[in-house]
Amino acid sequence: MTGRAQAPMATVCHLAAYVAAARARALGAEEREAACRSLLDLVAAAAAGLDAPGPRAVRATASAVFAGGDHPIWFSGRRTGLAGAVWCNSAAAAALDLDDGHRLARGHPGAAVIPVAVAGAEGVGAATDDLLKAIAVGYQVGVAIGASRRFYANTGMWSGYGVVAALGLLRGTPEAALAHAFAIAGVSAPNQLHAGGGPVFPAQEGSDVKEGIPWSNVTAINALLLAEAGHTGPLGLLDVTEHFAPETLLAGLAGPPAITRSYVKFHACCRHVHAPVEALLGLIERHGLDPRAIDAVEVETYSGALRIANRAEPQGFTDMQFSIPYCLGLVALDGAEALLPLRADAVGRPEVAAFARKVSLRLDRALDARFPAETLARVSVMAGGRRFVSPETAPRGEASDPPSWDGLEEKLRRATRFVASAAEQDALLSAVRALRGGDHRPLLRVFADVRLGRNRASEA
Repeated sequence: MTGRAQAPMATVCHLAAYVAAARARALGAEEREAACRSLLDLVAAAAAGLDAPGPRAVRATASAVFAGGDHPIWFSGRRTGLAGAVWCNSAAAAALDLDDGHRLARGHPGAAVIPVAVAGAEGVGAATDDLLKAIAVGYQVGVAIGASRRFYANTGMWSGYGVVAALGLLRGTPEAALAHAFAIAGVSAPNQLHAGGGPVFPAQEGSDVKEGIPWSNVTAINALLLAEAGHTGPLGLLDVTEHFAPETLLAGLAGPPAITRSYVKFHACCRHVHAPVEALLGLIERHGLDPRAIDAVEVETYSGALRIANRAEPQGFTDMQFSIPYCLGLVALDGAEALLPLRADAVGRPEVAAFARKVSLRLDRALDARFPAETLARVSVMAGGRRFVSPETAPRGEASDPPSWDGLEEKLRRATRFVASAAEQDALLSAVRALRGGDHRPLLRVFADVRLGRNRASEA
């Protein structure tokens, strides 16, 4: 008598097994350095984004809906529960679009995974290398899910899986509970999909929701705690092949470390805006152009860059981050510093909007064929009866040409110059250097004790 054939293991069970095995695996030197770099970059983004409208609203709301707890709301001098603190810290990290990104996943792992890993490490008293391992594992799982989906959706749709992986590794969550946590998190994520699997919003517009990353973190944390308490989720969630490619997902888990392939952002705006900005700045510098004498600007780029809102007159602070024309106007008139960081007083400037109305966007099929592996643009400027054309331009900070550690430190100093004094910047950098040297405790103290921006006095 032949036995009954066993059903294939659910994909979420493979994820759980991967995390469980990673607990016993030593962290490689390359992964360790990449995790330190990612944390430094995330500190810059979170500190710079602290006073943006979205994070301020999240902090005000968290104090009302998440009572009690001892996890720090970074740079505020306040504490709250695990989910509330991570909600606030992720919101600050994502607010200015200065957080890292990953080509394969087409989204942003750092703002999701790192605040959770830091809070989880503090909660269990983890060693520094365990914190760094949790970050690396969270990236690996999140990016593998993001890369395997057959549809486009915001980061919050897939980042919660990385959050469950990072926090579950640190807490030692049993493998069976981890599988259910992944399933619960996937169902609970703000995935913004139609029933047929397509995105609800065909165009990406700027808003404080920030791709659902901060709230997805809240649902993912609760998913893990629920699973540890015995709650169950639909284990077959990722086995729907019209939505996910399981072979891509499993290959992603086994592939090169995802955390070593993230890109870094040097402008506080959507990544689709970066290549046109770099190209225009290059033309102005190379040819000594007077921005006020420019008659027209043409941007040739790929389809993804044409799907963002691109309003010549953005409707608010975050909407600016999703407008190629307006950001080109800002850097043309004010220089590259205008986008590192982006400030609220950049909204509604008539002279910038007038420049933005000179900008036209069009699809270049050759550049589009190289997307999403590359995000390229070519910019043409008409001025004084002459036409100036940039080369094909890639954004700075790509994984193929990563910035140095010193370059990341300089980014932090420039990005935080309006919220932190030189002494406070020194304290942040000293703490991250200590982490790199093997001790993350100074960083935890900085997060808890240093008050930046409006928090130096009191929070409105």
